[in-house]
Amino acid sequence: MAQVRFTPNLRRHLVVETAEVSAATVSEALEAVFSRNPTLRSYLLDDQGRVRTHVAVYVDGSPLRDRVRLADPLRAESEVQVMQALSGG
Repeated sequence: MAQVRFTPNLRRHLVVETAEVSAATVSEALEAVFSRNPTLRSYLLDDQGRVRTHVAVYVDGSPLRDRVRLADPLRAESEVQVMQALSGG
């Protein structure tokens, strides 16, 4: 099963644990997490269902390619990392 992990920095602001999910895409993985923790949806996704600009998502170490449909494929052993995006200079 794929794992969805949340960084410690993000967990300081949200009550969320690592989740093991059966999912073929990032969208399916996040929906499984949201079914367990509905309040998380509005923090991670905007009202159009896209990843918010202050959120970074990585799949197996690579940045999420499809931030709109979240259609990046997952394997059974995939790891999805969700973190707060940092900006500045």
